Amino acid sequence: MPDPIDLVIYHNSACGTSRNALAMIRNAGIEPHVVEYLKTPPNRALIRQLLRRGGLSVRDVLREKGTPYAELGLADPALTDDQLLDAIEAHPILLNRPLVVSPKGVRLCRPSEAVLDLLHAAGGVCEGGWRACR
Repeated sequence: MPDPIDLVIYHNSACGTSRNALAMIRNAGIEPHVVEYLKTPPNRALIRQLLRRGGLSVRDVLREKGTPYAELGLADPALTDDQLLDAIEAHPILLNRPLVVSPKGVRLCRPSEAVLDLLHAAGGVCEGGWRACR
């Protein structure tokens, strides 16, 4: 059994990709800290920290589908990161998911299989003893 590690998943239970990533983490024998980010949205400072640790831009985590993205005119390339973060704070659904935080870093796990790289680095083992890797 691998040593316990700290994993955090910023999760939306209504999202199939997020549910799949969470299931992969749990199948690897790891119980992550689950943050239902629509109920408990991360603040601007935390979002910036997650982006920095993941090497992501604000646009990298900006969700278009099923959000007020178009209504708010967020496709405008002239918008600054602060303006985009204002929109995410006002409408947390704009934050793409699942974001997974591990000792290896932060990853936007789209597709959900992207979480496997983090699990492999953590020594995660799936049911039946299979290593959690591609």
